[in-house]
Amino acid sequence: MTKTNSCIRVFADEQQIAACKEELGRVQISISKLSKILNLAGNEVRLKIMYLLNVEGEMCPCDLSDVLGMTVPAISQHLRKMKDGGLIINKKVGQTVFYSILAEKKKVLDPLFGQIGVDAEPVSH
Repeated sequence: MTKTNSCIRVFADEQQIAACKEELGRVQISISKLSKILNLAGNEVRLKIMYLLNVEGEMCPCDLSDVLGMTVPAISQHLRKMKDGGLIINKKVGQTVFYSILAEKKKVLDPLFGQIGVDAEPVSH
């Protein structure tokens, strides 16, 4: 036996529908920007990189590679996606490139970072 979910309504609330459409139109740009950020953060490796950049302020691909146990090219590919997505910036110091989160994106990411570690096991020494 197959169950189907259905919606049966007697009258549509035309005012509510119109108001919701108007509201979505008003916030469409913000929703699109947030969706892109969440899409980038939806990858576990990229979320780890973002978390580390948030904690450390800035890091180079070599250090991220060592911490995450991945190759530098793999890390660089994730960093490129985040940079192309407008989430991080880089600066070159000598031969080393350091990455950091754009300041205006931190306020969007801070609530996500606040959830990290909430259910972590305490470290025993």
